[in-house]
Amino acid sequence: MNDRRLTPFSGRIALETLRGQVAAEAFTEGEPARILRPVVDLSPEPGALRDRQLIFGAAVTVIERRAGAAFVQAAADGYCGWVPASALGAPAAPTHVVSAAATHVYREASIKRGEVMALSLGARLAVLGADATFLRIAEGFVPRPHARPLDPPETDPVAVAERLLGTPYLWGGNSREGIDCSGLVQVALALCGRACPADSDQQRGAFGPFLPAGTVPQRGDLFFWKGHVAMACDAEVLIHANGHTMSVAHEGIGACLARIEAAGEGPFLGLKRPGA
Repeated sequence: MNDRRLTPFSGRIALETLRGQVAAEAFTEGEPARILRPVVDLSPEPGALRDRQLIFGAAVTVIERRAGAAFVQAAADGYCGWVPASALGAPAAPTHVVSAAATHVYREASIKRGEVMALSLGARLAVLGADATFLRIAEGFVPRPHARPLDPPETDPVAVAERLLGTPYLWGGNSREGIDCSGLVQVALALCGRACPADSDQQRGAFGPFLPAGTVPQRGDLFFWKGHVAMACDAEVLIHANGHTMSVAHEGIGACLARIEAAGEGPFLGLKRPGA
């Protein structure tokens, strides 16, 4: 997905840290909050089509509220946009993260008593208690095998991405319900404790210089095209959320490079190694 991050400024109110940099009618320190819906669209205007999505537990700063909507900035990557104000709740320090592709929050500590909601890989949980089977959060009970402590982080972003194999492609998507190329890379790196921007153009700018032409891909390397990113599984296979299969899928590296070039979707820009 291309870079469509919004300036952290809604047109009327801006963060106090931007005073002198942008014109605004008023400035605010902002109000900390977190997302309490499984997934919510982040839009350039209230009710508009999404630019990205935020998932359960995401920390945000509320900059402005207007007619049932809130203009927020995501703590994880600085992305800004409008969300329904009803999707927000009080901030809470996360202790765990959903590490399965998806899970359910149950009303009681029983899988037979009904669920409250479904959560996606990467959702952040503020755990209040636990037993051998469930983690207790304010909203209900999460199966213990489906989440892990935030620390230590995971170590293999490819293994994280592969949990979402078969997930439908969704432009601007960030969840198991639907995800795009940059969303897949972001969640894979985030669970490994690596900061990662939301859009492919930002990711291309964040990870240093391109590797020399002819470099043999290593596991975790990132392939970049204009508006697209993929991750190497090994020297021959990559994984990406793509519009060709409309899913998260493996693809041979050579075949992928040739297919995109033949489709006229722009040249291959190069290979980067996050953390190198």
